[in-house]
Amino acid sequence: MMTLHELKPNPGATHYKKSVGRGTSSGTGKTSGRGQKGQNSRSGGGVRLGFEGGQTPLFKRLPKKGFTNPFRKEYAIVNLDTLNGYEADSVVTPEVLLNDGVISKQLNGVKILGKGNLEVKLTVKAHKFSASAKKAIEDAGGSVEVI
Repeated sequence: MMTLHELKPNPGATHYKKSVGRGTSSGTGKTSGRGQKGQNSRSGGGVRLGFEGGQTPLFKRLPKKGFTNPFRKEYAIVNLDTLNGYEADSVVTPEVLLNDGVISKQLNGVKILGKGNLEVKLTVKAHKFSASAKKAIEDAGGSVEVI
C-alpha cells in the first residue's frame, strides 16, 4: 500500500524553473533570453489577444449572428414533481419556495412547469404557469392563482 508521503510526480513531469537576469555567466543574463531589441524584448511588450500582425483577425472575419434581447425576462422554474413535498391543502407561494430552498432566486418571477405528476391538492400562487401544469394542479383538486 502507498502512503501520502511516498507520492511523487512521474519522471519528466516536473521542469526546472529557469532563473533569468542573474548575470552573464548564467547563460540567461543581460537580455534574459528575449533577444536584442523589438516589441517582445520590452517589459509590457507583445501583441494583444487575437492580433494577427495586421491581418483581419479571425473574430472579425466570422459573420455576426444572433441578437440578445436586453429586456428579456428570466423566470425561476419549478416543476410539478417538486411540489409533491408539500402537505395537502397548503398554499405554495414564491416566498415559501425561496425559504424551502426549492428556488435560489426569484429573478423576474416564478414559473410552474408540468414535468412530473402532482399527487397533492395545493393552492399554487406564481407569476406564470404552463398550460399542462395548470391542468395538472386543477386535476389534483388544487387551485392556481397568477400573481
